[in-house]
Amino acid sequence: MSSTEDLDYPQIILQYNSGFLVSKVMFTACELGVFDLLLESGKPLSSDAIAAHLGTSTTGMERLLDACVGLKLLAVELTQEGALYRNTEISNIYLTKSSPKSQYHIMMYYSNTVYLCWHYLADAVREGRNQYERAFGISSEDPFGAMYRSEEEMLKFMAGQNSVWSICGRDVLAAFDLSPFRQICDLGGGALAQECVSLYPNSMVTIYDLPKVVQVAKEQFVPPEEHRITFHEGDFFNDSIPEAELYILSKILHDWDDNKCRQLLTKVHKACKPGGGVLLVESLLNEDRSGPLETQLYSMNMLVQTEGKERTAAAYSKLLEAAGFGEVEVKRTGKLYDAVLGRK
Repeated sequence: MSSTEDLDYPQIILQYNSGFLVSKVMFTACELGVFDLLLESGKPLSSDAIAAHLGTSTTGMERLLDACVGLKLLAVELTQEGALYRNTEISNIYLTKSSPKSQYHIMMYYSNTVYLCWHYLADAVREGRNQYERAFGISSEDPFGAMYRSEEEMLKFMAGQNSVWSICGRDVLAAFDLSPFRQICDLGGGALAQECVSLYPNSMVTIYDLPKVVQVAKEQFVPPEEHRITFHEGDFFNDSIPEAELYILSKILHDWDDNKCRQLLTKVHKACKPGGGVLLVESLLNEDRSGPLETQLYSMNMLVQTEGKERTAAAYSKLLEAAGFGEVEVKRTGKLYDAVLGRK
Protein backbone atom coordinates (compact mmCIF):
# COMPACT_ATOMS: atom_id res chain seq x y z
CA MET A 1 0.00 0.00 0.00
CA SER A 2 1.35 3.45 -0.88
CA SER A 3 2.20 5.87 1.90
CA THR A 4 1.12 9.48 1.78
CA GLU A 5 4.70 10.37 0.78
CA ASP A 6 4.20 8.41 -2.46
CA LEU A 7 1.28 10.60 -3.54
CA ASP A 8 1.98 13.49 -5.89
CA TYR A 9 -0.49 15.94 -4.35
CA PRO A 10 0.23 18.86 -6.72
CA GLN A 11 -0.39 16.58 -9.71
CA ILE A 12 -3.63 15.27 -8.20
CA ILE A 13 -4.91 18.81 -7.63
CA LEU A 14 -3.96 19.84 -11.15
CA GLN A 15 -5.84 16.84 -12.56
CA TYR A 16 -8.92 17.71 -10.52
CA ASN A 17 -8.63 21.32 -11.64
CA SER A 18 -8.58 20.29 -15.32
CA GLY A 19 -11.64 18.03 -15.02
CA PHE A 20 -13.93 20.79 -16.29
CA LEU A 21 -11.64 21.35 -19.29
CA VAL A 22 -11.59 17.64 -20.16
CA SER A 23 -15.36 17.28 -20.29
CA LYS A 24 -15.82 20.55 -22.17
CA VAL A 25 -13.38 19.43 -24.88
CA MET A 26 -15.36 16.22 -25.38
CA PHE A 27 -18.71 18.04 -25.34
CA THR A 28 -17.48 20.62 -27.87
CA ALA A 29 -16.14 18.01 -30.29
CA CYS A 30 -19.52 16.24 -30.10
CA GLU A 31 -21.49 19.44 -30.57
CA LEU A 32 -19.46 20.53 -33.60
CA GLY A 33 -19.82 17.11 -35.22
CA VAL A 34 -16.15 16.09 -35.28
CA PHE A 35 -16.75 12.40 -34.53
CA ASP A 36 -19.72 12.15 -36.90
CA LEU A 37 -17.71 13.66 -39.75
CA LEU A 38 -14.77 11.31 -39.24
CA LEU A 39 -17.09 8.30 -39.12
CA GLU A 40 -18.91 9.35 -42.30
CA SER A 41 -15.69 10.17 -44.17
CA GLY A 42 -14.42 6.61 -43.85
CA LYS A 43 -10.84 7.86 -43.90
CA PRO A 44 -8.55 10.06 -41.76
CA LEU A 45 -8.80 13.80 -42.40
CA SER A 46 -6.53 16.78 -41.86
CA SER A 47 -7.44 19.53 -39.40
CA ASP A 48 -7.90 21.94 -42.33
CA ALA A 49 -10.36 19.56 -44.02
CA ILE A 50 -12.31 19.04 -40.79
CA ALA A 51 -12.42 22.79 -40.12
CA ALA A 52 -13.66 23.45 -43.67
CA HIS A 53 -16.38 20.79 -43.44
CA LEU A 54 -17.62 22.01 -40.05
CA GLY A 55 -17.24 25.74 -40.65
CA THR A 56 -14.75 26.48 -37.87
CA SER A 57 -11.43 28.27 -37.64
CA THR A 58 -8.41 26.17 -38.57
CA THR A 59 -6.41 27.21 -35.49
CA GLY A 60 -9.24 26.41 -33.09
CA MET A 61 -10.00 23.08 -34.74
CA GLU A 62 -6.36 21.96 -34.71
CA ARG A 63 -6.14 22.57 -30.96
CA LEU A 64 -9.44 20.80 -30.33
CA LEU A 65 -8.33 17.76 -32.35
CA ASP A 66 -4.99 17.59 -30.55
CA ALA A 67 -6.76 17.72 -27.18
CA CYS A 68 -9.02 14.87 -28.32
CA VAL A 69 -5.90 12.89 -29.25
CA GLY A 70 -4.58 13.46 -25.73
CA LEU A 71 -7.89 12.17 -24.33
CA LYS A 72 -7.67 9.06 -26.56
CA LEU A 73 -10.87 10.11 -28.35
CA LEU A 74 -8.98 10.54 -31.63
CA ALA A 75 -5.84 9.02 -33.10
CA VAL A 76 -3.39 10.95 -35.26
CA GLU A 77 -1.02 9.80 -38.02
CA LEU A 78 1.81 12.00 -39.24
CA THR A 79 2.19 11.77 -43.03
CA GLN A 80 4.02 13.71 -45.71
CA GLU A 81 0.83 15.71 -46.22
CA GLY A 82 0.64 16.52 -42.51
CA ALA A 83 -1.32 15.22 -39.51
CA LEU A 84 -4.39 13.08 -40.29
CA TYR A 85 -7.02 12.40 -37.62
CA ARG A 86 -9.43 9.48 -37.16
CA ASN A 87 -11.83 8.29 -34.50
CA THR A 88 -10.80 5.75 -31.90
CA GLU A 89 -13.11 2.82 -31.21
CA ILE A 90 -14.56 4.46 -28.11
CA SER A 91 -15.58 7.52 -30.13
CA ASN A 92 -17.21 5.49 -32.89
CA ILE A 93 -19.26 3.57 -30.33
CA TYR A 94 -20.22 6.27 -27.83
CA LEU A 95 -19.72 9.72 -29.37
CA THR A 96 -21.27 9.45 -32.85
CA LYS A 97 -24.98 10.18 -33.18
CA SER A 98 -25.70 7.14 -35.36
CA SER A 99 -24.33 4.53 -32.95
CA PRO A 100 -26.93 2.44 -31.02
CA LYS A 101 -24.87 3.13 -27.89
CA SER A 102 -24.40 6.84 -28.58
CA GLN A 103 -24.08 9.11 -25.54
CA TYR A 104 -24.33 12.25 -27.67
CA HIS A 105 -27.70 13.39 -26.29
CA ILE A 106 -26.82 13.09 -22.61
CA MET A 107 -23.57 14.94 -23.28
CA MET A 108 -25.42 17.79 -24.96
CA TYR A 109 -27.85 17.93 -22.04
CA TYR A 110 -24.95 18.16 -19.59
CA SER A 111 -23.11 20.72 -21.71
CA ASN A 112 -26.05 23.05 -22.35
CA THR A 113 -28.16 22.60 -19.20
CA VAL A 114 -26.43 20.89 -16.29
CA TYR A 115 -23.26 23.00 -16.59
CA LEU A 116 -25.28 26.20 -16.27
CA CYS A 117 -26.66 24.98 -12.93
CA TRP A 118 -23.22 23.89 -11.72
CA HIS A 119 -21.98 27.43 -12.24
CA TYR A 120 -23.97 28.23 -9.08
CA LEU A 121 -22.79 25.25 -7.02
CA ALA A 122 -21.50 27.46 -4.20
CA ASP A 123 -24.96 29.09 -3.97
CA ALA A 124 -26.59 25.64 -3.94
CA VAL A 125 -24.39 24.56 -1.05
CA ARG A 126 -25.11 27.75 0.88
CA GLU A 127 -28.87 27.56 0.33
CA GLY A 128 -29.45 23.80 0.08
CA ARG A 129 -31.64 24.08 -3.02
CA ASN A 130 -31.52 23.82 -6.79
CA GLN A 131 -30.31 26.68 -8.94
CA TYR A 132 -32.83 26.86 -11.80
CA GLU A 133 -33.86 30.35 -10.79
CA ARG A 134 -30.34 31.73 -11.16
CA ALA A 135 -29.45 29.62 -14.22
CA PHE A 136 -32.67 30.03 -16.22
CA GLY A 137 -34.90 32.51 -14.38
CA ILE A 138 -37.40 29.73 -13.62
CA SER A 139 -38.82 28.97 -10.17
CA SER A 140 -36.83 26.39 -8.21
CA GLU A 141 -40.09 25.21 -6.58
CA ASP A 142 -40.91 23.03 -9.60
CA PRO A 143 -37.73 21.27 -10.76
CA PHE A 144 -39.41 19.31 -13.53
CA GLY A 145 -41.24 22.38 -14.74
CA ALA A 146 -37.76 23.82 -15.18
CA MET A 147 -36.36 20.67 -16.82
CA TYR A 148 -39.32 20.57 -19.20
CA ARG A 149 -39.41 24.35 -19.74
CA SER A 150 -39.61 23.88 -23.51
CA GLU A 151 -40.30 21.00 -25.88
CA GLU A 152 -36.71 21.20 -27.08
CA GLU A 153 -35.37 20.97 -23.52
CA MET A 154 -37.69 18.07 -22.69
CA LEU A 155 -36.61 16.21 -25.82
CA LYS A 156 -32.94 16.69 -24.93
CA PHE A 157 -33.53 15.34 -21.43
CA MET A 158 -35.53 12.33 -22.61
CA ALA A 159 -33.06 11.51 -25.39
CA GLY A 160 -30.29 11.72 -22.82
CA GLN A 161 -32.04 9.24 -20.53
CA ASN A 162 -32.55 6.86 -23.44
CA SER A 163 -28.86 7.02 -24.31
CA VAL A 164 -27.88 6.16 -20.72
CA TRP A 165 -30.13 3.09 -20.62
CA SER A 166 -28.82 1.94 -24.00
CA ILE A 167 -25.63 0.94 -22.18
CA CYS A 168 -26.86 0.45 -18.58
CA GLY A 169 -30.44 -0.77 -18.96
CA ARG A 170 -29.90 -4.49 -19.41
CA ASP A 171 -27.63 -4.72 -16.34
CA VAL A 172 -30.23 -3.32 -13.95
CA LEU A 173 -33.17 -5.21 -15.46
CA ALA A 174 -31.26 -8.50 -15.34
CA ALA A 175 -30.04 -7.98 -11.77
CA PHE A 176 -33.16 -9.85 -10.60
CA ASP A 177 -35.28 -12.37 -12.50
CA LEU A 178 -38.32 -10.25 -13.34
CA SER A 179 -39.93 -12.84 -15.65
CA PRO A 180 -42.69 -13.72 -13.11
CA PHE A 181 -43.98 -10.13 -13.40
CA ARG A 182 -46.10 -9.84 -16.54
CA GLN A 183 -47.83 -6.52 -15.85
CA ILE A 184 -45.20 -3.81 -15.35
CA CYS A 185 -45.54 -0.06 -14.87
CA ASP A 186 -42.53 2.14 -15.65
CA LEU A 187 -43.36 5.03 -13.36
CA GLY A 188 -42.20 8.46 -14.39
CA GLY A 189 -39.88 7.01 -16.93
CA GLY A 190 -40.22 5.08 -20.15
CA ALA A 191 -36.59 4.90 -21.18
CA LEU A 192 -36.30 1.36 -19.79
CA ALA A 193 -39.55 0.09 -21.33
CA GLN A 194 -38.11 -1.15 -24.63
CA GLU A 195 -35.18 -2.85 -22.90
CA CYS A 196 -37.67 -4.47 -20.52
CA VAL A 197 -39.89 -6.02 -23.21
CA SER A 198 -36.77 -7.13 -25.07
CA LEU A 199 -35.38 -8.92 -22.02
CA TYR A 200 -38.77 -10.19 -20.83
CA PRO A 201 -40.81 -10.70 -24.03
CA ASN A 202 -43.89 -11.99 -22.17
CA SER A 203 -44.26 -8.78 -20.19
CA MET A 204 -46.50 -5.80 -20.90
CA VAL A 205 -45.13 -2.41 -19.85
CA THR A 206 -47.16 0.73 -19.20
CA ILE A 207 -45.24 4.00 -19.33
CA TYR A 208 -46.73 6.41 -16.78
CA ASP A 209 -45.73 10.07 -17.01
CA LEU A 210 -46.97 13.62 -17.52
CA PRO A 211 -49.15 14.10 -20.64
CA LYS A 212 -46.54 16.12 -22.54
CA VAL A 213 -43.83 13.55 -21.74
CA VAL A 214 -46.06 10.69 -22.87
CA GLN A 215 -46.76 12.49 -26.14
CA VAL A 216 -43.05 12.91 -26.89
CA ALA A 217 -42.34 9.28 -25.93
CA LYS A 218 -45.05 8.09 -28.34
CA GLU A 219 -43.75 10.22 -31.20
CA GLN A 220 -39.99 9.89 -30.70
CA PHE A 221 -38.97 6.86 -28.69
CA VAL A 222 -41.47 3.99 -28.90
CA PRO A 223 -42.20 2.53 -32.36
CA PRO A 224 -45.97 2.35 -33.11
CA GLU A 225 -45.72 -1.37 -33.93
CA GLU A 226 -44.54 -2.15 -30.35
CA HIS A 227 -47.85 -3.36 -28.86
CA ARG A 228 -46.32 -4.59 -25.60
CA ILE A 229 -45.81 -0.97 -24.49
CA THR A 230 -48.81 1.18 -23.57
CA PHE A 231 -49.14 4.65 -22.03
CA HIS A 232 -50.92 6.21 -19.08
CA GLU A 233 -50.93 9.97 -18.55
CA GLY A 234 -50.77 11.41 -15.06
CA ASP A 235 -48.85 13.07 -12.25
CA PHE A 236 -47.83 10.35 -9.80
CA PHE A 237 -48.01 12.69 -6.80
CA ASN A 238 -51.48 14.05 -7.57
CA ASP A 239 -53.21 11.38 -9.69
CA SER A 240 -54.01 7.71 -9.15
CA ILE A 241 -51.45 5.09 -10.09
CA PRO A 242 -52.63 2.17 -12.26
CA GLU A 243 -52.59 -1.35 -10.83
CA ALA A 244 -49.59 -3.51 -11.80
CA GLU A 245 -47.55 -6.46 -10.63
CA LEU A 246 -44.24 -4.61 -10.75
CA TYR A 247 -43.39 -0.92 -10.67
CA ILE A 248 -40.07 0.31 -12.03
CA LEU A 249 -38.80 3.59 -10.60
CA SER A 250 -35.60 4.32 -12.50
CA LYS A 251 -33.76 7.39 -11.23
CA ILE A 252 -36.99 8.72 -9.71
CA LEU A 253 -36.51 8.71 -5.94
CA HIS A 254 -33.17 10.50 -6.15
CA ASP A 255 -35.08 13.56 -7.42
CA TRP A 256 -37.08 13.96 -4.18
CA ASP A 257 -36.63 14.39 -0.44
CA ASP A 258 -37.46 11.57 1.98
CA ASN A 259 -41.00 12.76 2.68
CA LYS A 260 -41.97 12.82 -0.99
CA CYS A 261 -40.28 9.44 -1.53
CA ARG A 262 -42.36 7.91 1.28
CA GLN A 263 -45.49 9.53 -0.14
CA LEU A 264 -44.87 8.10 -3.61
CA LEU A 265 -43.86 4.63 -2.41
CA THR A 266 -46.96 4.44 -0.20
CA LYS A 267 -49.13 5.15 -3.26
CA VAL A 268 -47.25 2.52 -5.22
CA HIS A 269 -47.71 -0.05 -2.44
CA LYS A 270 -51.44 0.64 -2.34
CA ALA A 271 -51.79 0.19 -6.13
CA CYS A 272 -49.51 -2.86 -6.31
CA LYS A 273 -51.11 -6.28 -6.71
CA PRO A 274 -50.54 -8.74 -3.83
CA GLY A 275 -47.30 -10.64 -4.44
CA GLY A 276 -46.06 -7.82 -6.64
CA GLY A 277 -43.14 -5.52 -6.09
CA VAL A 278 -41.20 -2.40 -6.88
CA LEU A 279 -37.79 -2.16 -8.56
CA LEU A 280 -35.69 0.88 -7.73
CA VAL A 281 -32.90 1.71 -10.16
CA GLU A 282 -30.47 4.13 -8.57
CA SER A 283 -26.78 4.87 -8.17
CA LEU A 284 -26.00 3.63 -4.65
CA LEU A 285 -23.61 5.24 -2.21
CA ASN A 286 -21.42 3.04 -0.04
CA GLU A 287 -22.89 2.65 3.43
CA ASP A 288 -20.11 4.83 4.89
CA ARG A 289 -20.70 7.36 2.08
CA SER A 290 -17.02 7.06 1.04
CA GLY A 291 -17.92 6.52 -2.63
CA PRO A 292 -18.30 5.69 -5.41
CA LEU A 293 -17.06 9.06 -6.65
CA GLU A 294 -19.54 9.06 -9.56
CA THR A 295 -22.43 8.69 -7.12
CA GLN A 296 -21.10 11.42 -4.86
CA LEU A 297 -20.92 13.73 -7.88
CA TYR A 298 -24.45 12.71 -8.94
CA SER A 299 -25.63 13.69 -5.47
CA MET A 300 -24.10 17.13 -5.96
CA ASN A 301 -25.96 17.29 -9.25
CA MET A 302 -29.20 16.48 -7.45
CA LEU A 303 -28.49 19.47 -5.22
CA VAL A 304 -28.14 21.94 -8.11
CA GLN A 305 -31.01 20.46 -10.17
CA THR A 306 -33.64 18.78 -7.97
CA GLU A 307 -35.02 18.41 -4.45
CA GLY A 308 -33.35 15.05 -3.90
CA LYS A 309 -30.05 13.25 -3.30
CA GLU A 310 -28.30 9.94 -3.88
CA ARG A 311 -28.69 7.42 -1.03
CA THR A 312 -27.23 4.24 0.42
CA ALA A 313 -28.89 0.85 -0.05
CA ALA A 314 -29.90 0.95 3.62
CA ALA A 315 -31.62 4.32 3.13
CA TYR A 316 -33.65 3.01 0.17
CA SER A 317 -34.52 -0.15 2.11
CA LYS A 318 -35.80 1.99 4.98
CA LEU A 319 -37.98 4.04 2.62
CA LEU A 320 -39.43 0.85 1.08
CA GLU A 321 -40.15 -0.70 4.45
CA ALA A 322 -41.80 2.50 5.70
CA ALA A 323 -44.18 2.27 2.71
CA GLY A 324 -45.06 -1.36 3.50
CA PHE A 325 -42.72 -3.29 1.21
CA GLY A 326 -40.75 -6.23 2.60
CA GLU A 327 -38.15 -8.82 1.56
CA VAL A 328 -35.96 -6.01 0.27
CA GLU A 329 -33.00 -7.20 -1.79
CA VAL A 330 -30.11 -5.20 -3.19
CA LYS A 331 -28.03 -6.10 -6.23
CA ARG A 332 -24.97 -4.07 -7.16
CA THR A 333 -24.24 -4.35 -10.86
CA GLY A 334 -20.68 -3.06 -10.74
CA LYS A 335 -21.77 -0.35 -13.19
CA LEU A 336 -23.18 3.15 -12.71
CA TYR A 337 -26.63 2.03 -11.56
CA ASP A 338 -27.79 -0.65 -9.13
CA ALA A 339 -31.09 -2.41 -8.38
CA VAL A 340 -33.20 -2.63 -5.22
CA LEU A 341 -36.27 -4.92 -5.19
CA GLY A 342 -39.03 -4.74 -2.57
CA ARG A 343 -42.06 -7.04 -2.44
CA LYS A 344 -45.63 -6.62 -1.28
